[in-house]
Amino acid sequence: MSPLPSFESRIAFVVELGRRLHEYGTSSQRLEAALQGVSERLRMACQLWSNPTGMIVSFSDVGPQGDPTLEVSRIIRLPPGDNHLGRLVDADAIAEQVLNGDMDLEAGREALRALDQPETRRQRWMMLMAFGVTGACVAGLLRAGFADMVSAGLVGLLIGLLGDLAQRSQRFGESFEAVAALLATVLAGLIGAFIWPISLQTVVIGALVILLPGLTLTNAVNELASNHWVSGSARFAGAATVLMKLAFGALVGDQLLALSGIQQLGSGIIKTSALVEWLSLPVAGLMFGILFRAHRRDYPLVLIAAVIGYSTTRFGGSWLGSEIGIFLGGFVISSVSNAYARWFNRPGAVMRLPGIILLVPGSVGFRSLSFMFERDFTLGFDTAITLLTVLVSLVAGLLFGNLLITSRRSL
Repeated sequence: MSPLPSFESRIAFVVELGRRLHEYGTSSQRLEAALQGVSERLRMACQLWSNPTGMIVSFSDVGPQGDPTLEVSRIIRLPPGDNHLGRLVDADAIAEQVLNGDMDLEAGREALRALDQPETRRQRWMMLMAFGVTGACVAGLLRAGFADMVSAGLVGLLIGLLGDLAQRSQRFGESFEAVAALLATVLAGLIGAFIWPISLQTVVIGALVILLPGLTLTNAVNELASNHWVSGSARFAGAATVLMKLAFGALVGDQLLALSGIQQLGSGIIKTSALVEWLSLPVAGLMFGILFRAHRRDYPLVLIAAVIGYSTTRFGGSWLGSEIGIFLGGFVISSVSNAYARWFNRPGAVMRLPGIILLVPGSVGFRSLSFMFERDFTLGFDTAITLLTVLVSLVAGLLFGNLLITSRRSL
C-alpha cells in the first residue's frame, strides 16, 4: 500500500477487524496470530492479549529503519463470541481487499461495521427449524427409534423458540440454559407418559445438543495446549458453567416428573438400523450450515466436512478404539480444512467447525454432571474421565493436523 496510511487509520482498521473476528467465534490463538499478521503487512508491531470477553492490544508504528517510533494501546470489552461462519468469511474477504490495495482502510472499516445486520424473519425461522431438525437427526445418529426422533425434534423446536426469546431479553438470557433443560426434560417426560414410549435421556440430549458447550470445551483445551492459559481457563470455566446450568435444569425437571407421579409408558430404548444413522448424517450437516450461519454457497462444504469428520471417527473407532477414532477425526478435519484454506484463500473454519461439531464431548460432560447431581459419584467420575479422554484425543488430532498442513493466516 503506497503511500502508507496514517498510524491512526491503521490502528482503527485492525481493532475493528479484531472486534469482528472475536464476535464471530475465533479462538484466542487464531485471533492473535491473524491480527499480528495483518499488522505486519500494515507496517505495525502488534502485541495482543485476547480472552473470551475482551482484548488488550498495543500497536507500535514501525519507522523506516524498522524501529518502533510511536506506541498506542487499546482495551476493548466484548461479549463472548458466537460462531458466525458467513460473517467470518466476509470479514476475511474485506481484510484481503484492504491488504491487496483494492480497498482503502476507511472503506474497509465501514465494510466491517456494515456486517452487523439484524437477522431477518426468514433467518429466524430457519434457525428455529434447524433446532428441531438437528434434535431429530442427533437422535437418529444415536440410532434411536422413530418415536425418539420425532420427540427430540418437537422438543428441539421449543428450545429454538426459547433461544429466540433469550436473544431479546438479557434477564432471561442469563437463565436460558437452565430453563431450557428443565422444560425439555418435563416435555419429554410428558410425551413418554401420555403419547408413546421414548428413551428420555436420548430425547433430552438430542433436543439440547445445540446448547451443549462441547465446541467451547474443545477450544478451551486447544487454547491451553497452545499456552494461552488465561483464555483457555476462562473459556473452560464458562463452558463448565453452562453445563452446570443445563444439568441442574434437567435435574429439576426429573424431580418435577417424580413428584407428579407420572409413569412412563416404557423405556422406549430401540436401536434402529444403521441406515437411519447414515441418512441422518447429511441432514444434520445441512442443519449445521444454518446453525453456524454459513453462506448458502458454503452449505455443501459444511455437509462434506460433517460427513468426513463423523465417518472417520466412526470407522476409525470401530477398528482402533474410540479414542484413536476421535484423534483421527480431528486430524483429518484439521488437515483438510487447512488445505482448503490454503488452496482457496478462505477461512478454514468453514470446514473445521462443522467437521468437529459431532465429535465434541458436550453430551458426555452433561451426563457427567447429571450423575454428580444425582449423587452417583462413581458413574459421574467415570464419565468425567471419558470427557477428558475425548477432549485430549480431539485436540491432539487438531494439533497434529496443523503440524501436517499449517493454517493460512490462522483463520
